[in-house]
Amino acid sequence: MQRPGRHGRKVNRLTNHWGKVTLTPAAAVGKLLPTLRAFAIPMRNRFRGITVREGALMRGPAGWGEFSPFAEYGPVESSRWLASAIEAAIVGWPAPVRQSVGVNVTVPAVGPDRAYEIVVNSGCRTAKVKVAEAGQDGSEDIDRVAAVRDALGSSGKIRVDANGGWDVDQAASMLDRLGPFDLEYAEQPCASLGELAALRKRTNVLLAADESIRKASDPLAVRAAGAADIVVLKVAPLGGVRQALRVAASCGLPVVVSSAIESSVGLAAGVALAAALPALDYDCGLATMNLLTGDVTADPLAPVGGLLPVRPAIVDLEHIARWESDPRPWRERALAAAEYL
Repeated sequence: MQRPGRHGRKVNRLTNHWGKVTLTPAAAVGKLLPTLRAFAIPMRNRFRGITVREGALMRGPAGWGEFSPFAEYGPVESSRWLASAIEAAIVGWPAPVRQSVGVNVTVPAVGPDRAYEIVVNSGCRTAKVKVAEAGQDGSEDIDRVAAVRDALGSSGKIRVDANGGWDVDQAASMLDRLGPFDLEYAEQPCASLGELAALRKRTNVLLAADESIRKASDPLAVRAAGAADIVVLKVAPLGGVRQALRVAASCGLPVVVSSAIESSVGLAAGVALAAALPALDYDCGLATMNLLTGDVTADPLAPVGGLLPVRPAIVDLEHIARWESDPRPWRERALAAAEYL
């Protein structure tokens, strides 16, 4: 069934989207808001411009869901993050087809000694290295990637992530300079689809689209533009595990599942997506708990031997109390986002 939304759209009941619950999404939010707990966890290093990861958790019959859109996201974009939290808390996730997920270690834009240390201590055989950091030059990227190659040895895999920080000429030049380190792929080297498509004609390095994918139609546009060889999917920005599975099926490109630097509750949704994909050809970017100084659970989702187990995260009330923040702004954001579900 559908009814008109307050903004003139059709509002689907959850049973239409997720198959179990005969609630409207707005009604689901009403049930979850009283359970909301907000958190603010400092990061070990500045990452994508932030030093504290903030968000909110909500508990429902299926478990905990995380609602943690970044501060600059408005209600429309945040509504997809809210849909993902509702799915986790009220409906649960699809059955997995694998019991563990291979992951990469993420190396922030740190010096080479610290980069080496992060990789060696991770136990992972794949590393994603941040490059094109504002205020740094290409030689620092080269030194960082070289240190990671030393840490992994010749058999390890390296992917670089520029977060759209290069133009086409810069990207072509830097990928050529990084060629000796045998890159697995380059993630979002340029910001726009047109730039990615132009770069793809100038490099033999595989390209992955990340920032270009923030809603369900984006992967289809990436493929149509011939802009990438791989798509990076994140559960929350796409509206949940089931929606991300539909996107992956429609897109038809290899998928890497990545995190949005969530707590273990949010990471568990990413693991659920990776575990439910029919094919998983690449290690996933889900080993990001090491980027935070704490967690909301006593048993964080951390990799062992480069693998994450497929399981939910159980919130520990003592742990969340250490990082608890004012829930009122998050209730307001959730209510604003709910208008667009």
